[in-house]
Amino acid sequence: MIKIYEVGKIKEEEIFARNEPVSEVGGIVREIIDNVKTKGDRALGKYLEKFDGVALSQFKVSREEIEEAIGEVETEFLDILKEAESNIRAFHEKQVRQGFMMTNKSGVILGQRVVPIEKVGLYVPGGTAAYPSTVLMDAVPAKIAGVSEIIMVTPPNKEGKVNPYILAAARIAGVTSVYKIGGAQAVAALAFGTESVPKVDKIVGPGNAFVAEAKKQVFGQVGIDMIAGPSEVLVLADGKSNPKFVAADLLSQAEHDKNASCVLITESYTLAEKVREEIENQLKMLEREEIARVSVENNGKIIICRDLLQGIEIANRIAPEHMEVCVDEPFNYLGLIKNAGSVFLGRYNAEPTGDYFAGPNHTLPTSGTARFYSPLSVEDFVKNIQYSYYTKEALREDYEKISYFAKKEGLTAHARAVDIRFEEE
Repeated sequence: MIKIYEVGKIKEEEIFARNEPVSEVGGIVREIIDNVKTKGDRALGKYLEKFDGVALSQFKVSREEIEEAIGEVETEFLDILKEAESNIRAFHEKQVRQGFMMTNKSGVILGQRVVPIEKVGLYVPGGTAAYPSTVLMDAVPAKIAGVSEIIMVTPPNKEGKVNPYILAAARIAGVTSVYKIGGAQAVAALAFGTESVPKVDKIVGPGNAFVAEAKKQVFGQVGIDMIAGPSEVLVLADGKSNPKFVAADLLSQAEHDKNASCVLITESYTLAEKVREEIENQLKMLEREEIARVSVENNGKIIICRDLLQGIEIANRIAPEHMEVCVDEPFNYLGLIKNAGSVFLGRYNAEPTGDYFAGPNHTLPTSGTARFYSPLSVEDFVKNIQYSYYTKEALREDYEKISYFAKKEGLTAHARAVDIRFEEE
C-alpha cells in the first residue's frame, strides 16, 4: 500500500528520499565496449547469440524487411503514428534557432552559426517490448535539426526480426537505417563504428542499466543526451480532484518498472485516503500488477501539505520527470514551477498524452536532474560555431589591450601574435 506522509510530522529526508537503483554493471559494460571496439562485427554477433538468442548474418534491416513489417501494421495504427508524428513535428519546429551576425565597432564582425550534427545514433528498446513512441520522439527533432544520417539500433526478437511497429515509426520519422543490435554492445558500435555499423557523433535514447552505463562510458568519444533513470510522475492535486483519475495517473508510471516512482502532493486528507484506496482497487486490474505494486510500495508516496503553494515548493525540490497539475486554473501555478521535465496542466491532461501524442518530447530528465537538464529537443541535434573578423585598422585599435591582457596571464606568445603585426610600423 502506498505510504502517506504529512509535512511537518516526519523528517524531510523521508519526503525527498529517492530509492535509486545501484548499478553494478560497470565492469561488464567496460568489457563489452572493449570487445566491440577491437573486434567489431564479430563481437556484435557473439553478443547477439549470448543475450538475444539469435544468430544473424547481417545486422542491417533490409528495405524488404521494412516493407514487410509495415504491411503487418494495422492501417488504423499507421494513421495514429502519422498524426502523432505531425503533432511532434509541429511542436519541435518552434524550437529551431537561427544564427546571428553582429558588429559593435568598425572593422569587426562577430557571429554564430547553428550547424546540425552530421550523424546521430538512436537507441530504441526492443525485443519483447515495443516503443514506437521513442522512435518518433528521438528522430523527429533530429530531422528538423537537419541531421543528415539517423542510425537506429534496436534488439531483435528470437526470430531475428525487429518489431513491426518500431520499423513503421522509423519509416514515418525519416530514420536513415536500422540495425538489429541492442544493449551496451549497440552503444559501443555506434560510438566506435564496426565493419557494418557507422560511427556516429551523438547517441540519444533510453535503455536499461547496461545501456545507460554504456552511454556514460562512451561519453567524450561521442555526445549523449542524458543518463535516464527510472520513470517518475508527481501529481499536484487539490481536494476537488477525482481520486480515480489521480490513482490511474500514478499507476501509469508505476507500471514501467519496479524502480519507477509515483508521488501525489495534496492539501486534502480526504483525497489522500481515497486515492490510496483507489490505487489498491486499480492495481488488481493491471496486466503488469506485480511490477506496479512493487513500484508503489517501494517508491510511491502521498504527501499532505499545508496548501498547494507549499506543494509546489516541495515539487520544485523533488524536480520530477513528469508533473501533473490537477486544478481548475492550472495556468495560475505554471509560473511557480521551476524544476520539472514536462508539466501537464488541467484535470483532463493525463501524462500519457505526452508519452504518445500531444507533441512535447517524452525523453525527459529524471532523478532530480530537471534542476539543470531539459527535455530532448532540436537543440540536442545542433551545435554552435562562432566566428569573428578583424580588419587591420580594427586590430590596431585593440592589439595593445589584447597584448597587455595576454602578458598578465603569462602567455607572451599570445601577446607576440598580435604585436608582431605592427612591429614594422
